[in-house]
Amino acid sequence: MSGERGHGCSRRPRRHGLSRSRRAELQFPISRVDRLLREGHYAHRLSSSTPVFLAGILEYLTSNILELAGQEACNSHKMRITPEHLQKALGNNQYLSQLFEENTYSQGDGMVQARKWSGPGTGADSRI
Repeated sequence: MSGERGHGCSRRPRRHGLSRSRRAELQFPISRVDRLLREGHYAHRLSSSTPVFLAGILEYLTSNILELAGQEACNSHKMRITPEHLQKALGNNQYLSQLFEENTYSQGDGMVQARKWSGPGTGADSRI
């Protein structure tokens, strides 16, 4: 048949698409970070490497915090990491406590209250 395309031996094997997370060897979803950055309107333009870099930073911080919290759980002879272990791990580490020092923990519900951030264009001297 003359209308058929070649499906014989010369066909190359089809490559499966690799996700950006797999290419960067990260566990955090780069596409989701990219979507959230774009929907959040944090900048007018974003580089293609911005979500990769941010996902790498988030994964690094998360792994360090979980490692310290796992050590705290081991020290208290527990198999599971609880919020108390996370809080102890953050409090005992100098750099992580500096990173989270401006957040306040309420004693009632245990939720973290984020600090107020006045972005560009919200101050009194912004005239555009």
